[in-house]
Amino acid sequence: VIVHTDAVQTIGKIPVNVGRLNVDLLSLSGHKIYGPKGIGALYVRQGIEIVPMFYGGNQEGGIRHGTENVPAIVGLGKACEIADRDLAFQMEYLKNMRNHLQKSIVEKIPDTYVNGSQEKRLPHIVNLSVESIEAESIVRALDEKGVAISAGSACTSDSIEISHVIAALGIPKHRAGGSIRFSLGRDNTPEQMTCVVQILGDVVQKLRGMAELERSLGKRGCL
Repeated sequence: VIVHTDAVQTIGKIPVNVGRLNVDLLSLSGHKIYGPKGIGALYVRQGIEIVPMFYGGNQEGGIRHGTENVPAIVGLGKACEIADRDLAFQMEYLKNMRNHLQKSIVEKIPDTYVNGSQEKRLPHIVNLSVESIEAESIVRALDEKGVAISAGSACTSDSIEISHVIAALGIPKHRAGGSIRFSLGRDNTPEQMTCVVQILGDVVQKLRGMAELERSLGKRGCL
């Protein structure tokens, strides 16, 4: 069985070694490691044959045709070099900031729960559920206050459907619908995390108050 791994979210965040992973194909993207947008790379293990998506010239051994974007390729290479150089520091920095963020949220905002494993996880991602509130409402409210989060993975940030991953974890529906995702980066600071917790707390309190008012009016037959 040929195995492909999407390592876009892990390159520059945790050690990635194709030999130890024993994968046949691995893809990565430049913008996720502060490199140029629109450039990526595909690792292909020797002996693995892949079929071109379209045909034309003989560039890249006949696999990817057309003139290469040399500046972006060089930028991706440099970004990988920097990411590898700073990996150990960034892992520790992001992990500590992530832990501070999620601990503060769970302690200060009632009925919030961290989703997924506490050990087998990336150092820069926090996925948690806010009970009885729709994630989309939280995302919109935080966006108005300058805080960018998503209601799903980076690839489905515009989706309002419950993530299939969250569903597979067995998260109860009244929590799964309020699942939000924080993605931290090297430019974020612990001070920002403290500020985010305060803003999120205010937003959650307001949304829960509105939801309670709607339920109350509904029971009275006013809606």
